[in-house]
Amino acid sequence: MGLIALFGIENDGLALAVNLLLLFLVVIWLALVYWTYSDAHRRIADPMLVACATAASLFPFIGTIVYLIVRPPEYLVDVREREIEIAAAQARLADLEHQECQYCGFEIEKSFLRCPSCLRRLKEPCSVCGKPLDPRWKICPYCEAEVGQQVEGARRRPRRAASAAGAVPPRQAPRPSSRSGGTSETGVPSHPARASRDRPQSAG
Repeated sequence: MGLIALFGIENDGLALAVNLLLLFLVVIWLALVYWTYSDAHRRIADPMLVACATAASLFPFIGTIVYLIVRPPEYLVDVREREIEIAAAQARLADLEHQECQYCGFEIEKSFLRCPSCLRRLKEPCSVCGKPLDPRWKICPYCEAEVGQQVEGARRRPRRAASAAGAVPPRQAPRPSSRSGGTSETGVPSHPARASRDRPQSAG
């Protein structure tokens, strides 16, 4: 009551209200100090900067406002997660562009069917379009042909080609030529008048 009386407050009810308000402000100030420390610990990796932010929050309300203005925008956990995601994306991009042979470790491309170093088979080609197929694929993504049916179709094609090559095509009958002076199929001369003209005339 003596401290409140210095401000000229003698009413007990008003003095109680002022005391409660001061207690509330002190609790808010201590909570802001703790919040500043915990938030700085999650955003700043340097312990010295965390201590400076906590010391600045000891100035009632002003230190916390200044910290809110200059604090880092991201948590350390978010920064680490973003760095891990970027590293994983770069690794996936490198795997798509350049791969290594599973037998000798030589650098290859994903379109290679054989390793140019150890000459081992890496992938099987599609029998329809010739593109390299992954062993896990059940269908060719380039020509939409099923992998299981491609081998059967490739085996049946040579048999059909051999049977087609052995068959003799039908022989076409020759057409009579209208310009030649030979005989037709019946043996009759095609131009009898012209043959009579070419005979020499007898004298007398």
